[in-house]
Amino acid sequence: MLAYIRSGDEVVVFSIDRLARNLRDLEDIIKEINAKGASVTFLSESLTFSGSDDAMSTLMLQMMGSFAQFERSMILKRQAEGIALAKAKGAYKGRKASIDREVVSNMIKAGSSLTSIAKSLGISRQSVHRIKAELAL
Repeated sequence: MLAYIRSGDEVVVFSIDRLARNLRDLEDIIKEINAKGASVTFLSESLTFSGSDDAMSTLMLQMMGSFAQFERSMILKRQAEGIALAKAKGAYKGRKASIDREVVSNMIKAGSSLTSIAKSLGISRQSVHRIKAELAL
């Protein structure tokens, strides 16, 4: 989006936290958009930034951005705590393996090339290389 934005465009974003992960990124993105002559509107916060050096707009941006960054860090902390609890109970086992390592191993032992294995199984060659290295084949 940043590469195609033109003067007079308006970027409409649902919420500040949907545009950037932290305050520094938020400020940089808004400055870049404004430098191209476009404006940014945040629907949930009812804020618009059009590039004017309005002190109140800058203050609101920094405050709202700081709150969004704080909220994100709290969510990540709670998520990590929840995962740790689930792992302790044995309920969190992570994602199931999407590659059958035994099939890859058998194909390597049968003499198939790594590229043909990757193509036939719909996986990357790097995945085949990694499995081969793990199996020490």
